[in-house]
Amino acid sequence: MQLNEAGLIAATQAIIGETQGVRFGVAVSGGPDSMALLALAARAFAGQVAAVTMDHGLRAASADEAAMVADWCATQAIPHAIVTPDAPVSGNVQGWARAQRYAAIETWRVAQGIDWIMTAHHADDQLETMLMRLNRGSGVAGLAGVRARSGRVIRPLLGVRKADLLAYARAQALPHVDDPSNSDLRFDRAAMRAALAGADWLDPQAAARSAAALAEAEVALDWSVRTLAERHVRAQGDGWALDRTDLPREYLRRLLLVMLERAGSDTQRGDTIDRAIGAAQAGRRASLGDWLLSGGAVWTLHPAPPRRAF
Repeated sequence: MQLNEAGLIAATQAIIGETQGVRFGVAVSGGPDSMALLALAARAFAGQVAAVTMDHGLRAASADEAAMVADWCATQAIPHAIVTPDAPVSGNVQGWARAQRYAAIETWRVAQGIDWIMTAHHADDQLETMLMRLNRGSGVAGLAGVRARSGRVIRPLLGVRKADLLAYARAQALPHVDDPSNSDLRFDRAAMRAALAGADWLDPQAAARSAAALAEAEVALDWSVRTLAERHVRAQGDGWALDRTDLPREYLRRLLLVMLERAGSDTQRGDTIDRAIGAAQAGRRASLGDWLLSGGAVWTLHPAPPRRAF
């Protein structure tokens, strides 16, 4: 993608189609990436853009950073809102912040009648995501990384380098700040970013193209699994049955997940699913939480018998 108005329009149309009259909300943290996206979007889609900043309240400077974005938007006649979390910090801080951010921004989007939220995820983010998931043993879905479109969120900059966004922000004299958590090695992504800093032989834009190809493969797999499930997964008493088990392992894995979802089971770990498939293929039984998978020519999933009390 060319980092200019025409490039952003083309990238956005490739994701959602027609953009005439569409209203966009840009999620802006105040960093150079999101400020560059906001400036580009405001020019590419004049009169169609509003901005929103999430102040998580995790750092003393966050309110000032949100105000910086608001002040710049005022000079550009761009509508801007600051949103805050509606729940206290709990569990993993980054996970909490991400969930709160998307929930608050979605509430704002609906209230404002905005069609799509743009975020400034870029090619370097995509490479980091892919490598982190590769390190965790992810399959096709995980290695597809950050999706260009997820619900009402779109990410048109996945083919752009972070360095190019920073250069654009500087060339346009856009105010911006650097979040210190981005270099805090206690966080997995920051540690991965530091490890990649000297790996000039890695091409984030090539990785972004691979992620896009994997995302397309994931869509194709989902489509074929839905077709297979309609034909071969059926209710059986208080459980579910799969009457075709001569399929490639990846299909068996996904069809078993369909059965568990229909059974209302909690999500199972990937290695647990793989062991259960191996047992079923050998005609044995395997426990999957509160459910029991029985193998053979037809696989059945039924509630596991109550555990004996001692």
